[in-house]
Parts: sequence; structure tokens; C-alpha cells
Amino acid sequence: MKPLQGLRILDLSSVIFGPLASQILADYGAEVIKVESPEGDSTRHTGPTKEPGMAAMFLGSNRNKKSVALDLKQAGAQEALTALIATADVLMHSMRPQKLAALGLAPEALRQRFPRLVYASLVGFLPGPYAGKPAYDDVIQGMSGLADLMERQGGEMRYLPTIAADKTCAHVAAHAILAALWQRERTGEGALVEIPMFESMVGFNLVEHYYGQHFEPPLSAPGYPRVLAPWRRPYRTADGAVAMMPYTNLHWQRFFTEVGAPELARDARFVDIASRTRHIAELLEIASGFTERHTTAHWVATCERLEIPAAPVARLQDLPQDPHLVATAFFETVADPALGELRFPGVPVRFDGQRPAITMPPRLGEHTRELLAQAGLGAAQIEALLGARAAIAPAA
Repeated sequence: MKPLQGLRILDLSSVIFGPLASQILADYGAEVIKVESPEGDSTRHTGPTKEPGMAAMFLGSNRNKKSVALDLKQAGAQEALTALIATADVLMHSMRPQKLAALGLAPEALRQRFPRLVYASLVGFLPGPYAGKPAYDDVIQGMSGLADLMERQGGEMRYLPTIAADKTCAHVAAHAILAALWQRERTGEGALVEIPMFESMVGFNLVEHYYGQHFEPPLSAPGYPRVLAPWRRPYRTADGAVAMMPYTNLHWQRFFTEVGAPELARDARFVDIASRTRHIAELLEIASGFTERHTTAHWVATCERLEIPAAPVARLQDLPQDPHLVATAFFETVADPALGELRFPGVPVRFDGQRPAITMPPRLGEHTRELLAQAGLGAAQIEALLGARAAIAPAA
């Protein structure tokens, strides 16, 4: 039995932020019903695919779910959605506040009607000057300081080469929803949970980078020097690179002794962590000069002997063959009659020694008939919705 088995979540969100959040909850056993427009989530058409509507980006954040397709501009579809909400523990959406009332999804009305409902708004910004503005990963990376951090380290303002804001905020949303569900267990009442991208990412970035700004007056400018140093990157070796991290006093003493420069461990710039932090760029540049003299294998073996954290740098394409990931059976294969075998990164956590299994992401409207019937709609009513294209389902 999965930990969240028995919970039902309606997810009206799209793209990555919301869908990844609900996928996490689905991985843990919740029944997640993805409510889509007749066109489907845009990620259904992003990336390579063998079948229209089942593209790579969609597969990455929609496993373990069911799909109902409704045209919420039509009154009949809104009534069908209300019937589904009556069966749900959680309603998630990523719509801007201006659209909610027109679709019958205003939080005040729904929470009054369904007092145990956890109503989760995944938004760009909390109410304030930016409320209602569009929020996409690139925009939030820029606004929250990530692009500034890239410039501080590398001299060029850039985004991280991953959708860091969408994915980080998805994890924030998942744990916030779980917190609201636990509160409901104690009080019997649902909650309105607002999960903003902007505030979440500002908090994420300032964990270490608020730095001396914690104090009044500030003791330093924002920014943690160790991670902003341009030399903070994999160390070049004679044949590649190694991810090596001497950190403690003992690590650096052992490293400098190994490379024949024990006096550097006694250098006032590097003698303790406070001094190393102030002179981190010099330290990393000096260390890089030593690592270039030997191969990656040499440094991995040497660091293991010296008990210094280190590992080879992996390429994305090599991860499925990583011996640890193979041994822990991290990657899973799902067989689909139309698409053949599909590979997925598995659920990273285990419960009582077992990793939750994964199932195929749903096709658009795959469960429309089944779930509307469960919500109490009669067969004739469902067929009328399908005939008016207020609902979409595969041919029976």
C-alpha cells in the first residue's frame, strides 16, 4: 500500500510546475486526475514522440495519473467538474486569479461548498504589486536572482540550463499540500494553500546567499563566496574532470601534503574555513593547477584513500548505466501496446524498502467516461457532453 493511497487530487494545472507537483503526490500513491482542455496540456506536443499527444516532456511529469478532458468554457463541463470536486480531497490549479470566477472556481465559493477541500493555488506571485502577472521559468529565474548569480560567478548573465524554478517550486507545492492535508486531519477543515513561484525561488536562492544581510547593519554584501567563485567547477584532470571537494581543515591538509605542498595548508589564507571562504577563488585556482597533472582515475582513487569526497563527472547519457543506479534499479521500463517500451527515472524514495511502482502517463481524456460516471453523471449526460465537445474521450 502506497503512503497516499486513498487520496484523490484534481489537477487543473499544465506545463511543469503543477504537473510535477501532482506527479510527486501520485508517485506516493494519491489518485491524481489530470483535468485538461480539449487541446490537452501543451507538453503533450513538446519534444520527440511516437504518437501525437504523448511527447517526451509530457511523459516526464505525468506518470501515475488519470486524464479527464473538459472544455470548462461550457456550462455542462463546469457542472461535471463540480461533480468531480465533490469527490476530491485536493483541487490544484495554476490559473491566474482573474480566470477563476468565470470558470466557477473562485476559492471562497468552493471552500464554502466543500469545507474539507484543500484548495491549492499554484501562482507566480502572492497578492501584491506583481499579482496576476504571467510567470514562466525564465522570468522567475531572472526575477529571483538566479541570473545574477550566474553573472557573479561566470561574468555572463544566464539562466541555469534546467527549468530550476518550475521544478523547485513543484517540490514546494507538493510538501505544502501535504502539510495542509495533515492540518485537515487534526481540524477536519480544508485550507487555501497559495504556492508562489517568485517568493519560493527568492527563499531558495537566499538560503546561503543572504549571507551577511541577515544582520543589521549588514556584515557583508549578499552572496556566499565559496559557491560564487569562478573556479567552483569540476576540477580539470589530465584526461577529463573530477568532482572533488576538499572542505574541512583535514581534507585540505591531506590534499596539500599529497601534492607535495604541505606549506599551503599552513598558509594564513587557507588555514581554516573562515580564511578559505575569504580567499576561495585563490584556493580553487591553486588546487586546479595540481589536479591537471594526473588522470581522473588517479584523483578518484587518491581521494578515496585520503577520505576526500570525489567522483567522476557523469554525462547525462551515461546515467542509465551508472552502476549504483543499476544496482538500485532506479530506472524503470513501462510497456505500452502502442508505444512499446518506455524508460523512466523511477521514484527516488523508498518506503519500507520498496520503491513505489510507476504507471504509464495517460492519453488525453483516457478516463473521462469512467471518472464522470463515478462522480454520478449518467450515461446519457456523459454522451451529451461528449457530443457537444464539452468533454473529450477516446472512442468507446
